Amino acid sequence: MAGNTTGTIFRVTTFGESHGAGIGVVIDGCPAGLIIDNEFIGKQLSRRRPGQSAITTTRKEDDSFEIFSGVFEGKTTGAPLSFFIKNKDVISQDYSHLQHEYRPSHADYTYDVKYGHRDYRGGGRSSARETAARVIAGSVALLILQHYEIRISAYVSSVGNIKTDRNYSELDLTKTESNAIRCPDETVALQMENYIKELKLSGDTIGGIISCVITGTPVGLGEPVFDKLHADLGKAMLSINAAKGFDFGKGFESVGMKGSEHNDVFAKEGNKVKTITNNSGGIQGGISNGEDIYFRVAFKPIATLLQKQNSINDEGQEIILEGKGRHDPCVLPRAVPIVEAMAAIVIVDHFLRNKSAKL
Repeated sequence: MAGNTTGTIFRVTTFGESHGAGIGVVIDGCPAGLIIDNEFIGKQLSRRRPGQSAITTTRKEDDSFEIFSGVFEGKTTGAPLSFFIKNKDVISQDYSHLQHEYRPSHADYTYDVKYGHRDYRGGGRSSARETAARVIAGSVALLILQHYEIRISAYVSSVGNIKTDRNYSELDLTKTESNAIRCPDETVALQMENYIKELKLSGDTIGGIISCVITGTPVGLGEPVFDKLHADLGKAMLSINAAKGFDFGKGFESVGMKGSEHNDVFAKEGNKVKTITNNSGGIQGGISNGEDIYFRVAFKPIATLLQKQNSINDEGQEIILEGKGRHDPCVLPRAVPIVEAMAAIVIVDHFLRNKSAKL
């Protein structure tokens, strides 16, 4: 199975399955001398972990991690960093009925055809459990970015048709963690949370949108052809489980704008070149221009329903499938730190292309 590594200089490889011994990550290219803040990494993992609120899966994983290599006396050595998280609250029998059955909109069928052998326990490698390893790598990337005052903040901006119409600049993003849904618009957050609770009781699921803003980026990140900064951000976001759409800046809204409305006019502020508007989302020609980078990621409803559905098994026979086990009714609250992590991995990788390998 290929495709487990991302990045050019800051290279991240994840491994492990949902119901295996555990999951982990190897980070190559991390600069030497970085202080590894275990408390910060643990906090980021706790934002992603299951069982954190009434609107997430009841699976209990504390996501405590071990560092196997790359750190000496609390600092990175420049050698590959490796982390491991043991799986603890594993109830594999919840998935025994799926050994020969294909769940609608899951990877069961495609894995069977491609590999001829699949781990049906929680989806194996296709499970979102793998994203905990990404959050560790993203936490290391965020620790690097702190040295350069680059900040990344993601939040839930819509759940189904319930959304905040306020721009990120009008929101107090420090309030994102003040509620279970992780929406800084508190009035809208309550509506979102109540809606998810209703759907959970009915055994259904819902999708939505996570918005993200990156501040403090210098001019010049990104390569102008195949490695455009927004292209790499898009690939990173679309690699997250259940992600179905990505746009940055005005994105799809720009198709209804005239060029005279969309163009970001340049102006001089002191010694800095700025743009009066930021419809480009901080990226022009695939390269960061120093303005805020902002984008949105659309997530589909989680495919596992605690309702009866028609499907087939691996012999092509029609079956009635009913989901069992512990599942999220909405991926969004736990996906916020994953979006931040993947954004950090991309930004650090591009940042290090223009920097030495030592902090």
